[in-house]
Amino acid sequence: MLAQLRSAGLLGVEAYPVCVEVEVTTGIPGYHLVGLGHGAVKEGSVRVRAALRQVGLSLPAKKITVNLAPADVRKEGAAYDLPVAIGLLVAEEQVPLESVLDVLFLGELGLDGALRRVAGGLAVALLAQRSGIQSIILPTPSAREAAGLSGLTVYAADHLSQVVAHLRGEAKLPLAVEAPWEPGPPPADLADVRGQPLARRALELAAAGGHSLLYVGPPGCGKSLLARRLPGILPPLSEQEALETSVVYSAAGRLTSGRLLRERPFRAPHHDISVPGLIGGGSHPRPGEVSLAHHGVLFLDELPEFSRGAIESLRAPLEDRSVLVVRTAASVRFPARFSLVAAMNPCPCGHEGSTRRACICDLPRIRAYRERLSGPMLDRFDLQLRVPPVELHTLSEDAEPSAPVRERVLRARNLQQRRAGQPNAELAGQALDDACRLDERSRGLLATIAEKRGLSARAIHRVLRVSRTAADLDDSPAVRTPHLALALEMRAMDEHHG
Repeated sequence: MLAQLRSAGLLGVEAYPVCVEVEVTTGIPGYHLVGLGHGAVKEGSVRVRAALRQVGLSLPAKKITVNLAPADVRKEGAAYDLPVAIGLLVAEEQVPLESVLDVLFLGELGLDGALRRVAGGLAVALLAQRSGIQSIILPTPSAREAAGLSGLTVYAADHLSQVVAHLRGEAKLPLAVEAPWEPGPPPADLADVRGQPLARRALELAAAGGHSLLYVGPPGCGKSLLARRLPGILPPLSEQEALETSVVYSAAGRLTSGRLLRERPFRAPHHDISVPGLIGGGSHPRPGEVSLAHHGVLFLDELPEFSRGAIESLRAPLEDRSVLVVRTAASVRFPARFSLVAAMNPCPCGHEGSTRRACICDLPRIRAYRERLSGPMLDRFDLQLRVPPVELHTLSEDAEPSAPVRERVLRARNLQQRRAGQPNAELAGQALDDACRLDERSRGLLATIAEKRGLSARAIHRVLRVSRTAADLDDSPAVRTPHLALALEMRAMDEHHG
C-alpha cells in the first residue's frame, strides 16, 4: 500500500511543503530512502525502527520505499522521523488513512519513541496556515511556538504512542498551549550614563529615526555603555514585528522560550566572527547575527578588529534590509532590518587626540587602523560621533532616565509613520525630497560643508535623513538650520575619509 503524508522543510527561515510517500511492497526486504535526503534524514530508519518497537510495533519484513518530494530539494535534519513512522503504519493499515488527511506531521524521534524539538515549528505552522491545512502535529516544545496562530489546530505530542493513539481514535492529543510570558530583566537605563550629552543625543536620534551609529572615542568614555541602552529607548515590538523576529529565531532553533519574542533582540558578536556567522550562510544556509538582530540592535564593539570581509559584508544588508545567500541548489533570503551601532577607538592605543594620555601610535599605524573601514562603509553610518573622555565632575550629576527619552522617540516614530509609513533612515527618492526640503540658508550651509569635506551623495542623503529626525524630535514641520547643523556635526569621520 502507498501512504502519503504532509510534512515540511526549511529553506532559510521559510518553510516549504514536503510530501512524504511511503510504499510497502513484497520483495527483497530493505529500506530505501529517495528524495535527496542527507545525513540525519537517511539515518532516520534506525530511529524509526527503534521507536516503533517501543510502542509495540515493528517494521514489516518487506521492501520499504520512502520518497521525500520535491526530489530536487535537499532535505536536512531528523524532522521527518515522525511522518515516516506514521506513513509506515498507514501503509500497513495499522493507522486509518482518513486520520492523516489534511494533517501536517513533523518531529524527531528518539530511540525510545520520545518526540524531540525541531527547528522552525513557527515557520511550519505559518506554512500550514497559508496552505489551508486544518491541523498539525508537532513535538510539544515546537508546538508551543505556534499555539497563538489563528485558524489552525496545533496538537502537541511528547511520544510516538500518543500520536498513534490519537490517529486511531483511542485518545486525544492535547492542544498546544503557548508558554506563559515571563518578563525578563528590565533593559539597561540611560540614567546610568553620566555626562556625554552629545553622545546621548546621538543615541536618541538613532532610536527615533532608525539610524546607524558609530561612536569613536578612547577606552572608558562610555561607548559600550551607551550602545547597550539603545533597546530601552526603542519602541516596543508590534505584533507583526514580533512574529517576523520569532520566525527567524524559530528557524535557527533559538526560540527556546516556547512563545513569541516580545523584546527587541540585542546582538553583540565577538570580533572574530566569520562572514557566514555575521550575515548568514553555510552549506545549508542558516541566519546570521544580522538576521538574529532583525527588528532589534546589532552592536559591533571594537569595529576595526572585525575582519575586513565581515565589515564589508554589512554594506548590502544595511541598504537592502535583507541578506541574499546564493547557493548552487537554491537562493535564500534572510530578513535583516536592524539598527547598527558600532564603537571603535580613534587609534590602536585608543588615545589619539587625547589631552589626558599621550598616544603611542605613529601616523602610519593610525592610518592603517582607520583604513580597515573603507570610505563606502563609513558612508553607511548615518551618525559618526567622536566621544570625548568623561568629565569627572559629571559623574556626580543626575542623568535623564530612559523613560522620557523613549516617549520622545515614540512621538517621533509616530510622526514618521503618518508621513511616510517608514522610519526616516529608510527614506529615499521623492519621499526623501518631500520630507527634507531645506530653506535657502540651510541649502547654502549644506553645500559649503559638502564641498569642504568632499561628502558623497550617499553621505548627503544620510545627513538629510538625520536632520529630518532631529526636526521630528523637536515637533518641527520643517527641517531648519539647527537640525541640519546637528546632523552635520555628527559626521566626525568625514574629516578623515573625505
